[in-house]
Amino acid sequence: MAEIRQGTRFLVLGANGKVGRLVRAVWADSNDDRVKFVPVVRRDCGLPGQVIWSPGESLSTLPAADAVLALWGVTPGPGVRLEMNSVLALNAMEVARATGADRVLHCSSAAVYAPATEPLSEEMPPNPISAYGRAKLDMEHVLAADQARHPQGPRIICLRIGNVAGAESLFGAMMRSDDVCLDRFPNESGPERSYIAPSELAHVLALLASRPVQDMPEVLNIAAPVATSMESIARAAQRRVIWRDAAPGAVQQVVLDTKRLNTVCPLRPETARPDHLVSDWLRWKEAG
Repeated sequence: MAEIRQGTRFLVLGANGKVGRLVRAVWADSNDDRVKFVPVVRRDCGLPGQVIWSPGESLSTLPAADAVLALWGVTPGPGVRLEMNSVLALNAMEVARATGADRVLHCSSAAVYAPATEPLSEEMPPNPISAYGRAKLDMEHVLAADQARHPQGPRIICLRIGNVAGAESLFGAMMRSDDVCLDRFPNESGPERSYIAPSELAHVLALLASRPVQDMPEVLNIAAPVATSMESIARAAQRRVIWRDAAPGAVQQVVLDTKRLNTVCPLRPETARPDHLVSDWLRWKEAG
């Protein structure tokens, strides 16, 4: 595996979102000074080294950067405009060109895949079933068109990220209550997903910002190498599981194939253990 290049300046858009707060806490605790993380926020958040900037403002106020991480995006909710994911992705490309970055890491999603019983690999044709998945796939297509218009760069890397411990619905439910409601499927089991803990996600992102750009894949699944059941996570967090019959069309299994990630940044199977996912979430939630 290639070494991290020294002195990488990593501009982080959406640094104060759910995922941003978690990975920032990990990076702040790290003694590794090879990568300097520069959080970009819309208003003064009191973050060390923060840059206050919003889309539409002058790009000349942004500092020089080696890489850009686009953590910002729009998630499902009442009245949201999911097509803004494509707009923000193009904004990130403008930021990269203005700051001299040679790559942009864009947060796509496992939701771009169709449900399948086998692990979902990057070679599979995307076929999303949700509006959110379609919006993220549209974003990928918009980025591909942008890359064609700007073949000189920066390089686009679309990260199809699994469930981030601490930044998705199950962990949200566990923050609100000691009871967690889960779907029960005809095989008497609950949902199973590919998760990644904040510590591992922060490590992967830093490495992807720092490796030689020619080594970067265009699309990369991001998750622990094995899946984790939601029931096991809830019980590891000492929550009571309340079962309900799964509705028609509910998806029991979303498992990402991480062979390609393993060639870039190998993760141990232990990183998918429910106790690790819970303890890592609690550690960085409190730190952040």
